[in-house]
Amino acid sequence: MKKRRKNQRIEETGIRRIKEFDKEKWNPKTELGRKVKSGEIKNIDEILSKGLKILEAEIIDVLLPGLETDLISVGQSKGKFGGGKRSTWRQTQKKTQEGNKPKFSATAIVGNRNGLIGLGFGKSKETVPAREKAIRNAKLNLIKIKLGCGSWEGDPKGKNSIPFTVNGKCGSIEIKLMPAPRGASLVVEKECAKMLKLAGIQDIYSRTSRNTKTKLNLIRACFSALKQLSEIKV
Repeated sequence: MKKRRKNQRIEETGIRRIKEFDKEKWNPKTELGRKVKSGEIKNIDEILSKGLKILEAEIIDVLLPGLETDLISVGQSKGKFGGGKRSTWRQTQKKTQEGNKPKFSATAIVGNRNGLIGLGFGKSKETVPAREKAIRNAKLNLIKIKLGCGSWEGDPKGKNSIPFTVNGKCGSIEIKLMPAPRGASLVVEKECAKMLKLAGIQDIYSRTSRNTKTKLNLIRACFSALKQLSEIKV
């Protein structure tokens, strides 16, 4: 019980870089993994452009050593004076004859701030395994999105927004992401802004509807909208 309470008090300190992966100790189990380890595939674009399914998180560790990760605040914990406080851990309990059996879930995002973004969900009896599962699943769900200029006048400094408007939906929640010119910043919900930053988007407008207090569905709807940027070819 003391161990669970200790894990509950773990505080995340924002965006972290994934540690360097030891390629020599990795024993790939899929054909794609063996090609990556042998050096036959050296770029993640070769995998994503062909629509190949990634089944080993180590593939991402080898091809993208500088990937960053962050946790989304989808849970709630007790505040100092009894009020609710946003937390990265979402706790559920099962009532049994032996007592309460709690479980913790976490939602993680990974990205390189240059068009690559992934979203993952993990659940376990402890907080640390739940976080590791979420990060692993986020690597497996990695996608590449198209960045663009949000101004009609053009921007010589580079791509700061998305090229066109996209819509996403999860449950009852609907979100609309619209291009924005440089300097507009991320006009979007706080947790969605974390995902857009890691994707490399600096300026964007958004519009949401329905029950947006359900953070997990809102994040999934935002990720669904970003997927359209890779599915639609210009």
